[in-house]
Amino acid sequence: QLLESGGGLVQAGGSLRLTCEDPKNYFYRYAIGWFRQTPGQEREFVAAITWTGGDPLYAESVKGRFTISKDTARNIVFLQMNSLKPEDTAAYYCGAAIETSTQRNTYGFWGPGTQVTVSS
Repeated sequence: QLLESGGGLVQAGGSLRLTCEDPKNYFYRYAIGWFRQTPGQEREFVAAITWTGGDPLYAESVKGRFTISKDTARNIVFLQMNSLKPEDTAAYYCGAAIETSTQRNTYGFWGPGTQVTVSS
């Protein structure tokens, strides 16, 4: 299972950096995707990156504001979130997949999530 951290409360326009760790190093050759979910809604795609740290994918709603990256030496994936908006408020999850995809059902091994709250 993966492990997310870095969430918190931030004002609109602020920044946060989320971290997705693989404590047992099971998934170092898997693509990693970030998704987010609000109560009563489906988990939606945010960003994804290959196991080598390349070919990032982004949802249209976060392009230009969020950046996904990977420290391949430590097998940690980051999601740098800038210019945050209240509509970015959600629980953020990372999952592992055979290859990058925007489809939630291609990912598994989800962590428990980390809450991001953006105040207006």
